[in-house]
Amino acid sequence: MRKIRIGTSGWAYPEWRGDFYPRGLRKPLEYLAERVDSVEINGTFYSLRTPENYRNWAAQTPDDFVFAVKGPRLITHIRRLADVDEALDRFTKSLDLGHRQGPIIWQLPPTMRFDRAVLDTFLGRLPAGRHAVEARHESFRDDEFLRTLTNHNVANVIADSPGTFPCIDAITADFAYVRLHGNERLYLSSYSDTELDEWAAKIHDWTIDGYVYFDNTMAAAAPRNAMSLAQRLRARLPSGT
Repeated sequence: MRKIRIGTSGWAYPEWRGDFYPRGLRKPLEYLAERVDSVEINGTFYSLRTPENYRNWAAQTPDDFVFAVKGPRLITHIRRLADVDEALDRFTKSLDLGHRQGPIIWQLPPTMRFDRAVLDTFLGRLPAGRHAVEARHESFRDDEFLRTLTNHNVANVIADSPGTFPCIDAITADFAYVRLHGNERLYLSSYSDTELDEWAAKIHDWTIDGYVYFDNTMAAAAPRNAMSLAQRLRARLPSGT
């Protein structure tokens, strides 16, 4: 049976305190995990985390909670997917989420153009598990890009933004992955009821697992949008889906 998970991109934002988070709250992740069933870990993009970090995060969440993990910028932005064996090995060995680990998302730099050979080699080196690629350059609007992902069963990230990133609306794996960055103002604007209704209808038609993360985090819209979308979807889906 398919599982649709809806959450936020990160959870530690000062803008959420006194707004979504009650003032004085000491365990924001625990609070958020009572209201959504997944989050993306953003901090792993900036620096390597220890297995203890992952175990601590897992301990603050319910047993069926799932984390997506963002791959390090050392691999995507500095090495640009080439000569990454050592960095990839270190990152993979640091992960310790057990059954709570969901997909690893590889967010590419906006200046990186599509190169089939580079991408194909990189995807072939990835460890077992679910992976997703978020392309941010228009050159990735290429059927070869989608075929390469499909060949490796890697998800194309369907990224909604105010024209900042290409929204390549295609499913290339046995699961779907969506990032909602804010439709009008990047990382900031809240999604309207009409927009949430449209996303709920779209997700309802999926026949595979799905992961949806709100990245409009700069004004605490993300958790509220996530909860609202999940409520809409529950009204559409059969019990237990």
